[in-house]
Amino acid sequence: MGESGIGNVVTDESTVTTGEEMKQRTVVSWSSGKDSAWMLHYLQQRDDLELVALVTTFNAAFDRVAMHGVRRSLVEAQAIAAGLPLWDVPLPWPCTNEEYESCMRAVIERARSEGITQFAFGDLFLEDIRAYRVAQLAGTGIDPIFPIWGTRADTPALARAMIDAGLRAVLTCVDPRRLSPSFAGRSFDENLLADLPADVDHCGENGEFHTFCHAGPMFATPIAISVGDVIERDGFHFADVKSLGRS
Repeated sequence: MGESGIGNVVTDESTVTTGEEMKQRTVVSWSSGKDSAWMLHYLQQRDDLELVALVTTFNAAFDRVAMHGVRRSLVEAQAIAAGLPLWDVPLPWPCTNEEYESCMRAVIERARSEGITQFAFGDLFLEDIRAYRVAQLAGTGIDPIFPIWGTRADTPALARAMIDAGLRAVLTCVDPRRLSPSFAGRSFDENLLADLPADVDHCGENGEFHTFCHAGPMFATPIAISVGDVIERDGFHFADVKSLGRS
């Protein structure tokens, strides 16, 4: 799948170094899941980018990644393994769309002040989500890019490519309206793909499930984890993933 960029390339002096090819300073939208991790792997192979940071939203009440339910300590471990700083974005709980957008405006202002010219997102094929990202960054001087963007038909092959490349992840959140709660806590592997119902996207792009990526070519070292209890909260089923040796 090819890379897609929206808008014009920003060519101010923050992206130019004397005697070297211009590199776009880029931040990565980081959910802690497999799609973000695979996108990072893709970006790491490009020599026209300077990767600056991972940007993650956290539910401030629980100190966990919004929707994925992943502990902050695990995301911090991912950032270390990726060799990038973590920009954490605390969100109130409950969080209105207006509050979310206010928090993200602060992130965009920080990015602008640090010479960021691109914001990378791991969206796969949902046109409405992509259009929302584009609208939010319109006029900011920061271009949204969608490096692993494709079509709905691409996701079975994409899921297998991730697994074949050594990406390892666990399902941390399952929407029981779309997928059996028994999938919570399972590894994202060939067995899981074989067990998914026909109407469930192989990458969970429709919100069927969310993941935590703990190993793969995007990380210098794997993150040792254990999978604890599965609980039901707010209509979703969450598997509690912990770093081994940490509470």
